[in-house]
Amino acid sequence: MNKTMQKIILYGSVVVFVVGIAALLFTSRDNIRPTAANTNTQSASALAAAETNFDFGTIAMQNGNVSHQFELKNEGTDPVTIQKVYTSCMCTNAYVKDASGKRHGAFGMPGHAGSGKTNIVVAPGTTVTIEAVFDPAAHGPSGVGLAERAVYLETNSTVSPQVEFNFRANVTR
Repeated sequence: MNKTMQKIILYGSVVVFVVGIAALLFTSRDNIRPTAANTNTQSASALAAAETNFDFGTIAMQNGNVSHQFELKNEGTDPVTIQKVYTSCMCTNAYVKDASGKRHGAFGMPGHAGSGKTNIVVAPGTTVTIEAVFDPAAHGPSGVGLAERAVYLETNSTVSPQVEFNFRANVTR
């Protein structure tokens, strides 16, 4: 290969690299731009759940996914914003159904299923539903035995800044 061709390849590679980095920075910056509905204002209201733990009992991998729904109510007088939803393991996904019936998600384990950032407003007196979906086969044939997982919500509430829902299952083949 002659020197001219080497220079063309080198300069071309540098240009592609710089354009790629610029595109990445540009799109990342758009995702963090605050909007009127997505501010860091705090809420004095609390989110409360009648149930935060659930036991699936014994479940078989071959029967597929299992799910459970938890209800979460805004018991205050101010709106509360759910800002982030994530799970403790890649075998678990979470969905949030807001008061209008719109389903948000899937939310998963950080680093495996997006950032988990969201902007779900829970108006005073309203209830949202958190659905935890567990895939007992996600860990393969050796993933038998007791599995304990969690779904986490981060909010702008000063009273309940983090809400945690836990479940367990005894996984068999």
